Amino acid sequence: MTLCPQTSTPYLFANLPSKATLVYEFKGKTLNTLRTPAMLIDRAVFSKNCALMHETAKAWGAAFRAHIKSHKTVDGIRLQLVSSANKTTAIVVSTVMEAWEVIRTGLVADGTVKDMLYGLPVGVNKIADLAALSDSLALHAGMFRILVDSPAQVQALETYNLERDRRTPWSVFVKVECGGKRAGLSPDSSAFKALLLALLGTPAVSIYGFYCHAGQSYASTSVEEASKFLSDELQAVNMAAKLAQGLLNATHLESNHHQPFVLSIGSTPTAHAFGNPTDSVLYQLKSELYGKLELHAGNYPMLDLQQVHTGMVGPDRVSHKILTTVLSYYPKRGADGSDEAICDAGALALSKDTGPSGGFGDVVSDNGKGWYVGRVSQEHGILVQRPSSDSGDATPTQARELKEGEILQIIPQHACLTAACYPWFYVIDSDVEGGSNVVIDVWVPWKGW
Repeated sequence: MTLCPQTSTPYLFANLPSKATLVYEFKGKTLNTLRTPAMLIDRAVFSKNCALMHETAKAWGAAFRAHIKSHKTVDGIRLQLVSSANKTTAIVVSTVMEAWEVIRTGLVADGTVKDMLYGLPVGVNKIADLAALSDSLALHAGMFRILVDSPAQVQALETYNLERDRRTPWSVFVKVECGGKRAGLSPDSSAFKALLLALLGTPAVSIYGFYCHAGQSYASTSVEEASKFLSDELQAVNMAAKLAQGLLNATHLESNHHQPFVLSIGSTPTAHAFGNPTDSVLYQLKSELYGKLELHAGNYPMLDLQQVHTGMVGPDRVSHKILTTVLSYYPKRGADGSDEAICDAGALALSKDTGPSGGFGDVVSDNGKGWYVGRVSQEHGILVQRPSSDSGDATPTQARELKEGEILQIIPQHACLTAACYPWFYVIDSDVEGGSNVVIDVWVPWKGW
């Protein structure tokens, strides 16, 4: 196999806004003085969510790996890794840019991050970049890991090592599919067995463990449903590890693979279910594992309407909101004769993701209760009145009339995509007296892939 042409991440060209300058400009300002649309993060709620997730993992005796993709900030990572309940040094990144910025901002050098997983199946044109990342972590006694789900990826890694005389085996999580039809292979498929044989047959890789993410769990509406998805995750990685162990035993190969295997499971709904099991299936599985359990999740510090709809958390656990300004008001313009309004938070401020609750975001500030963003264009959203859940029909609630120039606070449907639209986040702190209405810090997220 001839290696695919290699690319490199232009992280030196990122030129992000200066945190120090932003803090100098905005710290101490009240929310009504900020240009909208703007993203707020309540540091107190964010921190409590991080501590609760640490408590969940600790209660199960599981390691924890924090996914940083929702916020992509130095400040948020520190809160995710060290909380009042516990600490971890393991993370997942979703982009190579994130990986480089974790290193560039000193999180590896100061020991905050010691174990980093690039959370997409390895692109064969990124191997040189990933090797450089691995070398950078190794300089600080850190470990870089990758995901694989294809024998072609294994062959590309082997070719790279041979061509570059790279003697360090790649530390690999095998991506396991459990019904969501994203990345990964089902452990009961012939393709999965072929992948394992490819991994076991080369010194270029070392299997660290098996990784599963039930993204379909976002459709959960109860603890019971989320627990079922959690059971699926756990059974899938356990089956994969059992098969791998059996192949190792049968082939009598000299093993450079991690023992015991790490079984990494989680999405935010299943991680929450992890802390609230409703049946004995999970406990039974835990006692029959072919490896060591690790929990991973990413959305949990911020949360959003999709997560609220799962029934696992309430709106008070959502740590971020979007500030938006009412631009115009339209009495009786709705098809049912209800009023409508327009605000300056549209598709680029809220994303175009919707959810089971409908719409693109709910107004949660007291001056806009009963309103939600029902339609979006690129730069503006249409505010409509939420139908009354008590009436059993489409009758709108008696929401107050909105005034031009009023500033509303909105919880969006999907925190991760929404956050990606903002160059910086204004941070407040509801645990500080008066801190819910004053900027106390500014976080700058990383951009790019």
